[in-house]
Amino acid sequence: MHMADALLSPAVGGTMWAVTAGVAAYSIKKVQNELDEQKIPLMGVVGAFVFAAQMINFTIPGTGSSGHLGGGMLLAILLGPYAGFLTMASVLVIQALFFADGGLLALGCNIFNLGFYTCFIAYPLIYKLIIRKGYSTGRIFAGSLLAAIVGLQLGAFSVVLETLFSGITELPFSTFVLLMQPIHLAIGLVEGLVTAAVVAFIWKARPEIIEKAASGEKLGGLPIKKVLAGLAIVAIITGGVFSWFASTYPDGLEWSMLNTSGKEELEAPDGIHQTLASIQEKIAFLPDYSFKSSEQEVNTGAPETEEAWPAVNAGTSVSGLIGGAMTLLLAVITGLIIRSIKKREKASAV
Repeated sequence: MHMADALLSPAVGGTMWAVTAGVAAYSIKKVQNELDEQKIPLMGVVGAFVFAAQMINFTIPGTGSSGHLGGGMLLAILLGPYAGFLTMASVLVIQALFFADGGLLALGCNIFNLGFYTCFIAYPLIYKLIIRKGYSTGRIFAGSLLAAIVGLQLGAFSVVLETLFSGITELPFSTFVLLMQPIHLAIGLVEGLVTAAVVAFIWKARPEIIEKAASGEKLGGLPIKKVLAGLAIVAIITGGVFSWFASTYPDGLEWSMLNTSGKEELEAPDGIHQTLASIQEKIAFLPDYSFKSSEQEVNTGAPETEEAWPAVNAGTSVSGLIGGAMTLLLAVITGLIIRSIKKREKASAV
């Protein structure tokens, strides 16, 4: 559900950049009291896992569409809403800048759509409500499933509203929304099941991680090296190998666009859109999670061949490994900067 710049007007894109920056600033302020030497590496490793997981599109049977894990609910459950939102922002910034996944103008929308609804609405109002009577496998499963579905439904509806307010006439509201919501309901169901499985596993291995995230406490001296190692290994295998098995069908947003306008992608207008596209093209060294094609390869005129599945591709593996490492690094740096700000505030108050 990564929006391209062509789906947005500069006014809507800029407004959502400002709104998202405000949510991030609020999260930085609120998260300061719960960040410690244990939680910062957890942010990085879980962020790397979400980056890798988002590379794997799964087929939605009978639709000709696919979906991928959003990850916002998983981040909120394991890290808390504030650290979860900031980690989601790290994932999407790395994807947009270096892999050309989602536009630069649309980055504010993408962070908001995938991070805000899950971390600040579905997590506190649904997940925490269901598990408030105590943790159990059944409550974790029900809370994760329902919250993930609702969070993705809100995110999908937000995409429709953002295109409506942008005046994208190729995507009329009624048709677009009637396609977006059902397909993302199916995607949300799969995401909920995956989220529930991961959370249940971590709850059995180290329940304090989830409990402390819910109460906004520091992890303290909690031993989490095994959890970190396990998530890191899964992230490496997912990004390096499992990414070959991603579905070749268009994702839920592309499928909805195709069935609404007849196109999976819309042409971006001149001006700020083309300027940002040019910047992104220069920065993204692994566009679409693969090596850049040389000018000669692009202009051969040879007919396109059908993509093989699984797509055993060194570029995909390198993208998964480098992208995961970059996300880990950015999330950790973000955490360290926030801790540094907190220490300076304490020192100045003395």
